[in-house]
Amino acid sequence: MAMTNRAPAQAGPASLRGRVAELDSIREQALAGPDQKATAAQHAKGKLTARERIALLLDAGSFQEVEQLRRHRASGFGLEMRKPYTDGVVTGWGTVEGRTVFVYAHDFRIFGGALGEAHATKIHKIMDMALATGAPLVSLNDGAGARIQEGVSALAGYGGIFQRNTRASGVIPQISVMLGPCAGGAAYSPALTDFVFMVRGTSQMFITGPDVVKAVTGEEISQNGLGGADVHAETSGVAHFAYDDEQTCLAEVRYLLSLLPQNNREEPPRVRGGDHLNRRSPALLDLVPADGSRPYDMTKVIGEVADDGEYLQVHEGWAPNIICALARLDGQVVGVVANQPRVLAGVLDIHASEKAARFVQMCDAFSIPIVTFLDVPGFLPGVDQEHGGIIRHGAKLLYAYCSATVPRISLILRKAYGGAYIVMDSQSIGADLTYAWPTNEIAVMGAEGAANVIFRRQIAEAEDPESMRQKMVKEYRAELMHPYYAAERGLVDDVIDPTRTREVLIRSLAMLRRKHADLPSRKHGNPPQ
Repeated sequence: MAMTNRAPAQAGPASLRGRVAELDSIREQALAGPDQKATAAQHAKGKLTARERIALLLDAGSFQEVEQLRRHRASGFGLEMRKPYTDGVVTGWGTVEGRTVFVYAHDFRIFGGALGEAHATKIHKIMDMALATGAPLVSLNDGAGARIQEGVSALAGYGGIFQRNTRASGVIPQISVMLGPCAGGAAYSPALTDFVFMVRGTSQMFITGPDVVKAVTGEEISQNGLGGADVHAETSGVAHFAYDDEQTCLAEVRYLLSLLPQNNREEPPRVRGGDHLNRRSPALLDLVPADGSRPYDMTKVIGEVADDGEYLQVHEGWAPNIICALARLDGQVVGVVANQPRVLAGVLDIHASEKAARFVQMCDAFSIPIVTFLDVPGFLPGVDQEHGGIIRHGAKLLYAYCSATVPRISLILRKAYGGAYIVMDSQSIGADLTYAWPTNEIAVMGAEGAANVIFRRQIAEAEDPESMRQKMVKEYRAELMHPYYAAERGLVDDVIDPTRTREVLIRSLAMLRRKHADLPSRKHGNPPQ
């Protein structure tokens, strides 16, 4: 059969080459976004664009976008004349250190990042994909709330996000990164997620803005003063982390993801460094004073025990009298809860109880073992604490520990008094193993207070009441508060050499790695609120 030479097809709309050229042109528009003026305005505020943020978050070249060409279908108020690609939100997936992560990022240059029907539908889809595939979800928030021109349809879009946040809670890690304004109902989605990051100076969160506050209460306040990063990281407790710039913030999000599992059916990645499991820590003998009334920095203790001295504090600026941190022991991720004697002597109060309870719940949800370091004189006394519901809030921490089924190890460094001792994962509420240093004092209360109660009459009737009081204090301490009292009664599994703390914890965690707990059949518990 004779072969016929044919002229190549001309590139045009009707040819495949023409269609590809047309697609490339459309995609170029979508990738570029609005004009350069909008991008320059974003940069002038010290803010990156949505795609620049995604590039910093994910491994290079790993991002796969979803519904890039989506446009809204609303009309009225001039919307029919403005139908940009992406509709103001970039959605898709990529990898962080090789592991899949889903992400959506508001594009403030398009409608101020405001949420409309199409915008919300894109977010709903990526959230559903994250949950279906069992991978973390990161939201990069920089939006002006609901798109007013679309009315109630925009509000319904938020409802769909909240419902999905709740359904994914405890199943996949959810991280909210606040990189701009977040007002009204939009603030509730971050509040439903596991971790909230904020950037100082450029991100704010509030239900009602400064203008509304002024109109209703007469108070004048700036946006940052009302809902800035430091306010939420130190006062309200809404934000877990606050950083000075977006680059640092997103780098820390990557670090946090490296410490979390993909979902509740997997364990966090195990990464062994150069730190040996049998490493002794003689510095601990000098870091912690034997005198229970002298303060010290518990973070230094954690640094001595953790692999390579590295750990990530959660809620560092809020309720600093208790420490919550993620660290590694022989490569295994653990959650550390510890009293901080340097702040309020390490007492438990309303905020500390809430902070630790939430952290314990997160660790339990994602199969992260919990190590608790105790040095607690009790609950903070005071009218404000009692009227503020310290009983109710303290019960949150108690409920969280009692419900946790992950491996749980507690270590009593010095004092552990009263109800705070019980609440901080004592053996009686289910700790798998309890250790103590030779400096431990476990009692209903301190020796001074106990002696004043028990020997009140003898002290009052003595010729020298103060001398008698000191004698009774010494007697009480020798009888009921010596370092081996709890161990002799089986309330402590062992009294250990502080220098061997790391080794003991690592060997104990290795034994508990296959721990399994059967839970009673129920829809869910009813935790204290």
